[in-house]
Amino acid sequence: MDPLLHRHALLAAGAVPHEVRRQLRLGELAGVRRGRYVAGPLPSRPELRHLLNVHAAMAELAPDAVASHQSAAVVHGLPIWDTDLTRVHATRDRRSGARRSPVTHLHAARLDPDEIVVVAGVRVTSIARTVLDVARSVSFDAALVVADAALHRHLLTREDLAAALVRAQRWRGAPGAARVLAFADPGSMSVGETRSRIALRDAGLPVPVLQWRVRRRDGTEVAQTDFGWPERRTVGEFDGRVKYGRSLRPGQDVAQVLFEEKRREDAVRAEDLGMVRWVWADLDRFAPVAERLRQTFR
Repeated sequence: MDPLLHRHALLAAGAVPHEVRRQLRLGELAGVRRGRYVAGPLPSRPELRHLLNVHAAMAELAPDAVASHQSAAVVHGLPIWDTDLTRVHATRDRRSGARRSPVTHLHAARLDPDEIVVVAGVRVTSIARTVLDVARSVSFDAALVVADAALHRHLLTREDLAAALVRAQRWRGAPGAARVLAFADPGSMSVGETRSRIALRDAGLPVPVLQWRVRRRDGTEVAQTDFGWPERRTVGEFDGRVKYGRSLRPGQDVAQVLFEEKRREDAVRAEDLGMVRWVWADLDRFAPVAERLRQTFR
């Protein structure tokens, strides 16, 4: 379903040009693309603004164009991190004819019928093709965020990714995509956890068990932790603010969640485990966290 209001439809319904301009000036309408608007202000989240741009752009492009790359990731609801959303990306199944403007990047590449799906009325590349195209065209870290999320949400399998990579083995960016897909893991449950995995790897630390379940001697579960090193009796936790927001139950506040988290940490430590925590700001300067982990390992 097209969420946009079209200028020609507004005029056909009886509006006159100066009324449209007045609504734009007052903020009753917001411009998405030339001649296409949305009621009220534009969404604050870049992904939602980009989704509106995708709807507007696809109406302007040739009928065989398919939303692709990071634009397809947005349509599929996959998280985007550190990726440019200035342009809408689309692909046509042809050898040539690629072009780029300030608002659109049209790719020319082979597209098989099984690589095209329809989501919310938009023709878009399949999940596997989307993850592949993103992995071929953006940084390793940004691409891994998309790949991890697709695997975690069970939108595709490793076999799907391997098959997509075989198709693209001679394409530009394929070696970089292969590195992304080889490191992708369904155990990462958030952008922060994916970035943490990269930081742990870059620090030369042992590969952790993702979503490690700590159990007592009788087998009862104490907690599920983000990262675990069972042989070194250590767990690691990435603390993003959204993590606590998602933990809220009706009538519960953040203070209650923090109290329960402290009890959870005490229960983990009671099992003779060390715990190291880090936050968003630590991910860009991870050396102190890595050193705390090394000191905690047994």
